[in-house]
Amino acid sequence: MTTTTQPLLTVTGLDVDYRLSRTRSVRAVTDVGFEIGRGELVSIVGESGSGKSTTAHAILGLLGDEAHVTRGSIRFDGTELTDLRDKQWRSLRGSRIGFIPQDPTVSLNPTRRVGEQIGQAITLHEGRVPKEALQKRVVALLNKVGIDRPEMRARQYPHQLSGGMRQRALIANALANDPELIVADEPTSALDVTIQKQILDHIDELRRELGIAILLITHDLGVAGDRSDRVIVLESGRVVESGSAQQILSDPSADYTRRLLAAVPDITTGRLVHGGATTRPVDNDRTEKAGDRAVLIGSGLHKTFRDSGGVEVRAVDDVSIAVRQGRTLGIVGESGSGKSTLARMLTRLTDADAGTVEFEGRDVTAAKGRELRELRRHIQLVYQNPFASLDPRFTIGRTLTEPLRAFGIGTRQTRPARVAELLDLVGLPASFADRRPDAMSGGQRQRVAIARALATEPSLMVLDEAVSALDVSVQAQILELLVRIQAELGVSYVFISHDLAVIRQISNDIVVMRHGRVVEAGTADRVYTTPAVDYTRELLAAIPGTHHTRKVTA
Repeated sequence: MTTTTQPLLTVTGLDVDYRLSRTRSVRAVTDVGFEIGRGELVSIVGESGSGKSTTAHAILGLLGDEAHVTRGSIRFDGTELTDLRDKQWRSLRGSRIGFIPQDPTVSLNPTRRVGEQIGQAITLHEGRVPKEALQKRVVALLNKVGIDRPEMRARQYPHQLSGGMRQRALIANALANDPELIVADEPTSALDVTIQKQILDHIDELRRELGIAILLITHDLGVAGDRSDRVIVLESGRVVESGSAQQILSDPSADYTRRLLAAVPDITTGRLVHGGATTRPVDNDRTEKAGDRAVLIGSGLHKTFRDSGGVEVRAVDDVSIAVRQGRTLGIVGESGSGKSTLARMLTRLTDADAGTVEFEGRDVTAAKGRELRELRRHIQLVYQNPFASLDPRFTIGRTLTEPLRAFGIGTRQTRPARVAELLDLVGLPASFADRRPDAMSGGQRQRVAIARALATEPSLMVLDEAVSALDVSVQAQILELLVRIQAELGVSYVFISHDLAVIRQISNDIVVMRHGRVVEAGTADRVYTTPAVDYTRELLAAIPGTHHTRKVTA
């Protein structure tokens, strides 16, 4: 939807600085400018650190004490926003300008019912509203954003709602006072592709029905291309390219945009175009050196939990899998499908209720004491969030030394050399041994997590959503790193993800899970080209950006 009327929002020559000390500051946004018309959806795209969230927060008046606009103009419906005082911002933000933040777990108060929080957004701007009328408006808002049984959901607490429902509740909160503009900052990045599609579909419907303008902040070019009228690309705080979504995705003019597009996995071919060259991360035809022998076999695995209400939930229900030598088994499914529970069962961090796991002919489910400890040396787990899994007090050198010392690998004299080898293996300089996690980027921290898993020379690595928190270009680097390590060392992978495009790049074989059960299994090529079940077809159809034709040149 485009518009020929005067722009609703106009940003001109915007500079934003972050204060590091009394005498030092760093510029996060430089000379940024764009317009948004009524009923228009404009996306700002870029990697972490590109300035996209800083730009959004400047528009919302949410920069905080350490950041400030040093130059430029932000005009909303003719009003200059950079001159507003706090009281004026509180009147404008939430009424005429709505905000959908990224993480509903953080943004919703866990101690208050969902309906109360949405009601507060209404009364904050309108004053006292009769209780019955307020309840009706809250229920109507929850219904408008597609939440089932809205009367009941309004009485529930955030933890009683799924991730998708919590995100819809944030959208309802943003819509509470009929805003003219909504700023959505990565509103679906933590969601499964099917839930992401539903949320974005609802945002689109509301835009068409109500004429609301949307500023979408995202690192996902597929989402931006599918949903936007126009796309603005930021690099290091500057606009490097802007134009229609079709033009940006099919014929980008900036090298940076081409690099972002090149890092996006292409599920139609299973190839990753990166750095101007097309590579095939995995070869599904390898049958001799890799793939003849199963290193791990899971048979008839079951696991049942009780939810907060005491109801039994089958997290894993009669699952059988095989992981072959030097190959990657991708396990894909939505949140709640049982894939992470399965990962913990394979690594014996969670005991199975029934079934067996055999690794190199040994029964993992029955192992105890020294035998279990030895098995864990050869089966390593890499988590989603490297910052949470790395001790912030330890240097990287100490982090990589710990597993060597724990399993009696090497000596005090030889371990520093092994640490340097591990860092080199994951593409980091030896000097990083003296750093701590907070002095590293997310991609660098994930490389360290992989290096730590490799320290014990495992035969099998289980990677649970290991790239889901990373920007697309960093994600591509990590995937290429994993493929290279597999080729050099012959290690087998179980790669777990809700992202089918990522799974396509890394996997030889694929298992699709739903509600704790395997609904489809086969080679990556077969599952992606001729899926056998409707659920797999639905997952594939929900991947953003799959219908765009990309022309990426070096």
